[in-house]
Amino acid sequence: MYVEQIMSREVESATEDMKLSHAAQLMREHQRRFLPVVNDRRQLVGLLTHRELAGAEPSAITTLSVGEVNYLTSKITVGQLMGRTPLTCGPKTLVEEAGYLIRKHRVPALPVIDEGIVVGVVSESDILDFLRDSSRIAVHLADETGALTRLLERINEFGGYIANVVSPLSIDQTGNRIVIVRYRSDNPASLDEHLRGLGYDLITEDLPR
Repeated sequence: MYVEQIMSREVESATEDMKLSHAAQLMREHQRRFLPVVNDRRQLVGLLTHRELAGAEPSAITTLSVGEVNYLTSKITVGQLMGRTPLTCGPKTLVEEAGYLIRKHRVPALPVIDEGIVVGVVSESDILDFLRDSSRIAVHLADETGALTRLLERINEFGGYIANVVSPLSIDQTGNRIVIVRYRSDNPASLDEHLRGLGYDLITEDLPR
């Protein structure tokens, strides 16, 4: 499955000259931990995250008065704090690859860029929701042409929607391949039983709770 199928398309964004207090208010109102920063052509120029906001908050031991703190923070703009080289992905990036990038670089989200324009954002929460709502099965398949195609056809015929497939070419000690399929279905338990009834050997299954 591609990022474009799970990303958030309604994206709140900031501009470089936006006051930090305004950006913080947007993040609170929309319960976001990040804001893409764009120019007037919707091209990405940076990313403001909760980390930059936290770094801009005054220390608890500051000697400044509340009024002085509010005055100083009201002068800070998004462009002064944002990250200028944010990690991004494209609409056709695989969900697993996006999740790997988010985890590896410890970022809350990836702006999704299409022909230089911000078209969405995929967050850690988007990916977790996708994984939580889908089923995963590992199946023993004969190492022969058409075996995988037939399995996927059986899943589709029973109303399953294929999210992604991992099918190593190597075989195990039984002489079969192990294929991992992640799919969505209104009744995944029944679909798995249907596959077993057709003779498929399901090694493991992980059904959404």
